[in-house]
Amino acid sequence: MFYEIRRYQSQPGRREEWVRYMEDVVVPFQAAMGIDVTASFIDEQDEDGYVWIRRFQDEAQREAQYAAVYESDRWKNEIGPVVYGLLIPEKSVVFRVAPTPASPLQ
Repeated sequence: MFYEIRRYQSQPGRREEWVRYMEDVVVPFQAAMGIDVTASFIDEQDEDGYVWIRRFQDEAQREAQYAAVYESDRWKNEIGPVVYGLLIPEKSVVFRVAPTPASPLQ
């Protein structure tokens, strides 16, 4: 099992709008497609920063779920364009991490 920790930068002054869209649209859509969204955070030190965490059992599951989400018509035609309008995509950073043996996130 591993986690993706994703850090995004919203367009200046649009983080509140971004969080609403994530919570109302993106997270429910991805969860419906089988992705385990573990957590979502605002960055208290950056007024436009946002972090979320997703969990995958293995690489095969991640690839299948990515395909289900990002190759879907709804993502391509509806959700994706809004996401890319609210974020600064080139400032996105994705970390892939695995829990240590004693981690409660096993």
